[in-house]
Amino acid sequence: MAIAAVDQALWDLKARLLDLPLSALWGRARASIPIYGSGGFVTYSAVRLQRQLEGWLEQGLTSVKIKIGDDLDQAEQRVALAREVIGPGVGLMVDANGACRARQALALAECLGEQRVCWFEEPVSSDDLEGLRWLRDRVPDDMAIAAGEYGWDSIYFRRMLQAGAVDVLQVDATRCGYTGFLHAAELCAAFNVPLSAHCAPALHTPLCVAVPGIRHAEYFHDHARLEAILFDSGDSLHNGELWPDLDRVGHGIELRRADAEPYQIS
Repeated sequence: MAIAAVDQALWDLKARLLDLPLSALWGRARASIPIYGSGGFVTYSAVRLQRQLEGWLEQGLTSVKIKIGDDLDQAEQRVALAREVIGPGVGLMVDANGACRARQALALAECLGEQRVCWFEEPVSSDDLEGLRWLRDRVPDDMAIAAGEYGWDSIYFRRMLQAGAVDVLQVDATRCGYTGFLHAAELCAAFNVPLSAHCAPALHTPLCVAVPGIRHAEYFHDHARLEAILFDSGDSLHNGELWPDLDRVGHGIELRRADAEPYQIS
C-alpha cells in the first residue's frame, strides 16, 4: 500500500507537470462514472439502516450495498428491510466479507434472490477461488459474484480471472496503485469481465472516467465522509454519478490543511 501511494503520487506529478487532469493524460472515455451507496453495516439498527438508505436515494443513487454476515435469519431480515425502503427499481447489493462457507453462501444466495439481490460480494474468502467459481455456477443468473479488492498486483487479478471466479472484478487503487489498476483493466478487457472500483471514490474518479469497461465505483460511507472533511476534489454528484472537475490538474485532490490541522501528530 505504501508503494501504491508513491505510484499515485508519481502519476499525479506527471499530470501536473503536463498541466493536465489525470483522466486526460490517460485518455478520457466518459464524462462521469455511476456510483452505488455502500455501508449498511451489520452493527446498524434497523432505524439507522433505513435512514442511510433513504439518504442515498435522496442523492439520486440507483444502487445500494449493505453488509451481511453468515447469520441467515438476520441477513434475510436486513435485506428485506432494505428492499422495502428502496423499492423495486433500485439495485440491491450485499457484501458478506468472506464470512460464509460455500454451502452456507449458496443457501443465503437462494434467499437473497427472492429480494432481487443483484450483487453478492465475497460470499466466501476471496482466496477461495474454487469456492467462488462453484458459487458463481449455482447462484441465480441475475446475481453477480464479485471479489478482488485485496489484489496487490496483476498476478493476483490474473489468477482470479483465469479461475472464472467472478462476474465482476473489484480493484482498489489504494492497494495496487494507479498502475496496478490500469493493468487490472487490461486483464479484464482480455477476459471480457467488467471492472468495479473499490472504495475511495475521489481517488478512483480519474481512473473510472478514463478506463473503458468499468461498471461503477463504490461510494463507501466512511471514505466519502472523511474525504469531504479533509480533502477537496472538486468532484460533483449528479443523478447518481460522480463528475470530475476538469479544471483541476493531476488527480485533483487537495488537502484542506486548516481542517486537517487539529489531527496533526507532532
